[in-house]
Amino acid sequence: MKKSHQKKYWKTNLKYLAILLSIWFIVSFGCGILFVDELNTIRMGGFKLGFWFAQQGSIYVFTVLIFVYIRLMNKLDKKYNLDS
Repeated sequence: MKKSHQKKYWKTNLKYLAILLSIWFIVSFGCGILFVDELNTIRMGGFKLGFWFAQQGSIYVFTVLIFVYIRLMNKLDKKYNLDS
């Protein structure tokens, strides 16, 4: 792979990581800590929504983000002919 392609590939990879980790931070820290009082006014399955995000929601979101990252990286690998 050419040096310019390597830089573009890595820059795109870092962009994906920054976006996905920002989403996870917002969900885990924002919904589980900062906005917990507002979210606790909503109930989900008998539990307050803020409590649910703090205990399970952020883990579920993180798991989904892993699969999104896999999909994005597979597309990126195909774009730069790195799929084997």
